[in-house]
Amino acid sequence: MTVAGPLAHAGHTAASPAWFPLFPIALLAVGYVLAAVRDPRGWDHRRTASWLVGCALLAVAVGPLAQLPDDPRGHMAQHLLLGMLAPLGLVLAAPVTLLLRIGPPPVRRAVGRLLRARPLHLLAHPFTAALLTTGGLALVLLTPLYAAAEREPVLHHAVHLHYLAAGYLFAWSLAGPDPAPRRPGLAVRIGALLGAAAGHAVLAKYLYAQAETLPPGLTDRDPEAFRSAAQLMYYGGDLAELLLAAALFATWYHRRIHPRPAALIKRSASPTDETLTQTP
Repeated sequence: MTVAGPLAHAGHTAASPAWFPLFPIALLAVGYVLAAVRDPRGWDHRRTASWLVGCALLAVAVGPLAQLPDDPRGHMAQHLLLGMLAPLGLVLAAPVTLLLRIGPPPVRRAVGRLLRARPLHLLAHPFTAALLTTGGLALVLLTPLYAAAEREPVLHHAVHLHYLAAGYLFAWSLAGPDPAPRRPGLAVRIGALLGAAAGHAVLAKYLYAQAETLPPGLTDRDPEAFRSAAQLMYYGGDLAELLLAAALFATWYHRRIHPRPAALIKRSASPTDETLTQTP
């Protein structure tokens, strides 16, 4: 369930300034704060804090950790932040609900159509999202894609974006306070979380056992460093999964106390629907 193993950064900083990845993160943080201030009924400060924490974790991942010397352990810490911890903070901030509360009617209608789109129904299912996270990790670690991403900066950044997007989708499908299309019951979401956790643990152990040959395609490898990175992936992933489980049960409990209308997503195309402006 975590993100990929260490992708070397050789040549990546030469392709763009070291500060460049921090710019869109700063825009995300400032944009959310400005949107929260615009909420006429007052936005929950805990949501704002969660968003800022998520942005801060992203900044650490693409800033200080990206500038470390080539060490699989440092890179693994970077990717744990990108693919697991930062997405959880962003998801718990309920950005879609905030957008629906302050956005103009055309924006709210567009969001409603997106939430009712069939492709999103498939992607937002917890088992699909779990497959995207664990499957993406396995694809990188068990194929030459890892070595290719070392050489190609564009592919390297694309892999990072995939991990961030897949991690966000998985956290949203399990524990997101935002509206979600046809979100299944608690048992299905717990099953998806346990399945992803098991797949992540097996992959980490396999990487540890096969550190002499995995990831394939590398010309210069340090097996001991990869074993240490696999241990970080195993135990760091456990921590992230415990946090996600806590968020899942907290969100489930909150919805039992404050249930949403059954037709929330279906009616979300209407800009006059007041249920969209309820704080999750």
